[in-house]
Amino acid sequence: MWEGRFITAKRQGRWEYVSRSRGIRAAVILAIDQGHVLLVEQYRVPLGKKCIELPAGLVGDHDDNSDEDASLAAIRELEEETGYRAEIMEDCGQYYSSPGMVSESFSLFQAKGLTKVGDGGGVDGENITVHRVALDQLNGFIEQKRNNDIGIDVRLLMLSNLVKFI
Repeated sequence: MWEGRFITAKRQGRWEYVSRSRGIRAAVILAIDQGHVLLVEQYRVPLGKKCIELPAGLVGDHDDNSDEDASLAAIRELEEETGYRAEIMEDCGQYYSSPGMVSESFSLFQAKGLTKVGDGGGVDGENITVHRVALDQLNGFIEQKRNNDIGIDVRLLMLSNLVKFI
């Protein structure tokens, strides 16, 4: 139906959905450091507001790195967005965010052996705010952000429920 540089709108029979163009994928990073999780806050055009998320980024989104390894993208994105470098980036598998509407998948990585090497904040005007949140305060942090009309990425629901069992 329509194709841009990063997304494609498709129709299959009566079903309409969106996919990433050119085989682009995403890497999402769960980075827990000494009982704190690293989260990012940034403005998201589709929502029309800021959103709290796990650090993430596109894999192979530039013409010169279309065959990029997802773990290398995860290492790069974690440092760009949060200012932390991971000693180990463990692949936790491939997942689909909203399979009824989007065919996009993401690889989830767990970052281990974190070292702060910069301020983060992203690149190219992303204006990312980094949050290092104590796991035992995560639910309160999410609720505070929600009360301030900040969007909450669904992956934080899983993390917040997991924290209850830790």
